[in-house]
Amino acid sequence: MTRPRNDTFLRALLRQPTEYTPIWLMRQAGRYLPEYCQTRKRAGDFLSLCKSPSLACEVTLQPLARYDLDAAILFSDILTVPDAMGLGLYFEEGEGPRFERPLREEWAIRDLTAPDPFDRLRYVMDAVAEIRRALDNSVPLIGFSGSPYTLACYMIEGGGSKDFRHIKGMLYCRPDLLHRILGVTADAVTAYLNAQIESGAQAAMIFDTWGGSLSASAYREFSLAYMRRIVAGLIRERDGQRVPVIVFTKGGGLWLEEIAAIGCDAVGLDWSIDIGDARRRIGDKVALQGNLDPNVLFGTPETVAAEAKNVLDAFGAGDTGHVFNLGHGISQFTPPENVTTLVDTVRSYSQLLRK
Repeated sequence: MTRPRNDTFLRALLRQPTEYTPIWLMRQAGRYLPEYCQTRKRAGDFLSLCKSPSLACEVTLQPLARYDLDAAILFSDILTVPDAMGLGLYFEEGEGPRFERPLREEWAIRDLTAPDPFDRLRYVMDAVAEIRRALDNSVPLIGFSGSPYTLACYMIEGGGSKDFRHIKGMLYCRPDLLHRILGVTADAVTAYLNAQIESGAQAAMIFDTWGGSLSASAYREFSLAYMRRIVAGLIRERDGQRVPVIVFTKGGGLWLEEIAAIGCDAVGLDWSIDIGDARRRIGDKVALQGNLDPNVLFGTPETVAAEAKNVLDAFGAGDTGHVFNLGHGISQFTPPENVTTLVDTVRSYSQLLRK
């Protein structure tokens, strides 16, 4: 695995000195970009876009052509894993993802198996390899997956949910069945991320979008424990290079110390926590990623620049251990020119802070 020419992102994750604070954005290839919308229209629908390695490569590279970002992230969807498990993923226009066969029956849960990522998810691995070739070692490529608990929310609810009544009902009535789903899904995610690394991903991220909806004890048992299991099973070095792992629980600010202790290299932060406080709590153990409120990007360019500087100032002095990002994915309604302001501000201001 050849080191990228711009390896600032990887060095920051490993808390090594960097000349500036690297930046990438969650959901950076998305509907706020007109070029993405054009490619998606050519694909016909979202799933077709995800399942075409050439089109996935095209949209992965689009934000890097427009902005001076320090990493690319594979264009895919977290629900490709349960789709490969046979749950029948489809997207309802205006309503988001749905599963034809949500996991409610005990027999279906008992029959659940982890898919071979090089078989049922070959299109993802082909996309990873194609993106790596297209990047030509310019910046690193991030692979990713949803966490077992987050994936289980969709697998059991059958789609998005406001109250999570099906999965939480199972958690409190039949925890054995939920543990069965989470165990199989953890095996699937481990194999999936390792396959991405073997195909060329140079860092891995676990998105635990819904872990923050749990009580403290339930989070430890049903989310954190399975992410710890995944991290322990991941390839952490390939061709002599460290493969860093980022764990992000939205709403996980209460449990930062526990997240940092599962063996990851970096902890992602949402916008509800002060990054300076997070650094004082865990910054000597792991790198931090975050954590600008995505809605700041609806403000004026002056506001965007000021808020970006606030995050950098809150992290504080030092030339290591911070990857700038949003506290969650970028909105489809974001003005693209405000992203230019954000990226340019982070680069220039973080360089000034190091002088």
